[in-house]
Amino acid sequence: MQRILVIDDEEAIRELLRCVLEQAGYYVLEAPNGLVGLQIYRTHPVDLVITDMRMPEKSGLETIQELKHDFPDARIIAISGQGDIQPQLFGCAQQLGALHTVPKPFDLAQILTAVQDALQH
Repeated sequence: MQRILVIDDEEAIRELLRCVLEQAGYYVLEAPNGLVGLQIYRTHPVDLVITDMRMPEKSGLETIQELKHDFPDARIIAISGQGDIQPQLFGCAQQLGALHTVPKPFDLAQILTAVQDALQH
């Protein structure tokens, strides 16, 4: 079973993603911010990370940067609901190594397609 780590400071988003991903057959771990997410990844490596861009403790960009530095093969999807700065955030996320970017609110089929593609990458 492929393992996915969802990092988002919004509990409702984490719960939604966990439910959708578990129904699709994935094992899901959750973290409320990038700091905790990195700790989880170091002790329980996963096949894919889905991270929000704007979070306390450690932003999504910082999280992606550290993950890719320490684990160059890490597969990452960036999500964000920051409307006007979203293109800038997503551009930076992709430059740092995110395979996909998905805007909030997202369509569940869209996130599942991104997950499947990232896991095959």
